[in-house]
Amino acid sequence: MMSNLLQPAKLVPVLLLLALAVVPPLATATGDDFLVAFFARALIYAIAASALNIALGFGGLVSLGHALFMGIGMYSVSLPVFYGVSSGWIHLVFCVMVCALVGGVTGFVSLRTVGIAFIMITLAFAQMGYFVIVSLKQYGGDDGMSIGLASNFFGLRLDSAQTIFYVAWGLVVVLSYWLARLRNAPFGMTLRGGRQNARRVASIGLALHQYQLTAYVLSAVLCGVAGMLLANLNAYASPSSMAWTVSGELIVMVVLGGMGSAFGPVLGALAFLGVEEVLKAYTEYWMAIFGLAIFAVPLMGKKGMMGWLEQFQWRTRPIAGKASEALEPKEVAR
Repeated sequence: MMSNLLQPAKLVPVLLLLALAVVPPLATATGDDFLVAFFARALIYAIAASALNIALGFGGLVSLGHALFMGIGMYSVSLPVFYGVSSGWIHLVFCVMVCALVGGVTGFVSLRTVGIAFIMITLAFAQMGYFVIVSLKQYGGDDGMSIGLASNFFGLRLDSAQTIFYVAWGLVVVLSYWLARLRNAPFGMTLRGGRQNARRVASIGLALHQYQLTAYVLSAVLCGVAGMLLANLNAYASPSSMAWTVSGELIVMVVLGGMGSAFGPVLGALAFLGVEEVLKAYTEYWMAIFGLAIFAVPLMGKKGMMGWLEQFQWRTRPIAGKASEALEPKEVAR
């Protein structure tokens, strides 16, 4: 049992989360506030990527429309604040209800298609949401909306990068643990089975469509929560958050970290945004280098970064296996 916990695929996520927990004190000691804001943003995108992983990694639903739900989450903060409502609980309820409703409707329609058609229809819904927000000139239109009041949860105000960092960090920990349990639960196993062979899952009497729709709505709601945090971090909501490129970035994060794994999207988000930030600091042609790096990762393994970690296993099991093989002839001789 102890050897399993010390395997790189389980040990690295724990160590990484513990290291992230000390970022705010370290930033305070060094006077570098940028670190807190950057890692808060990275953790928020990790939440969104983990949410997409439910639909994409578990269910095989390649969605180019999840930016729509991040945008809904951002406007779930900005619109109530526009009318002077700063209660975070109202923001959260508004976000969950709208994301669940929109996710249910768009998911029901989108799941009537498969393959390229599914990708294109989710993209179309995201673009519809973008143009609806742009058309609302009283709410800033394509200029977006500034957010003057932070979400307030019974005294916990999301008005600083450090507060948002710890809230996002806590959500990442809980979400990663929940996804690890969900992955091996009947619900997750049904989704994963449907991703590999939908006809076989349907043939044993499971309503795969309902499982997929539930997964799609869950991922939509969690993406909306990530959008709420991002709105408070930026103190701004913009229609550009619904652009298809944002959905594309989330897909890259999931693939980069490892589709279908519990912690892979977190690794993917941190690596994606971290490498992007480093390259920006050294060259103005960072996009070309970054594109080549992203292209190379899937070629090195289908399971992403988590797949690499799973390949590095301590040699406790092989040794035990050899020991048992050595004993077998003696037992036969007896």
